[in-house]
Amino acid sequence: MSNLSTGKRGEELAAQALQQAGYEIVARNWRCRYGEVDIIAKLGGKLCFVEVKARRGSAHGAPQEAVNAHKRGQIAKAAACYLAENYASEPECCFISAAVLLPQGEVELIEDFLL
Repeated sequence: MSNLSTGKRGEELAAQALQQAGYEIVARNWRCRYGEVDIIAKLGGKLCFVEVKARRGSAHGAPQEAVNAHKRGQIAKAAACYLAENYASEPECCFISAAVLLPQGEVELIEDFLL
């Protein structure tokens, strides 16, 4: 399995886990000049920006460990861009890291990982 197919499979499993948890998927792979947001979802009135990290094992650490300070900054900038383009007033927001382990398909949703 290539890195690209690992990522696509991870995003699909993360989207399914979010939907099963009651989230509505608003957008996938949303891009702007600051980068990409893997999934944008809503739960109630809260808008959630989701970063998906998938791994085929633990040799390189847990998936969520790959969301370093630089990546968190990119996600925050991209989220601000999305909000500026789509909302007149800022809704309640959160950031979620979706850590996916393959081939098991285990998904852990970690809310407010930017903090």
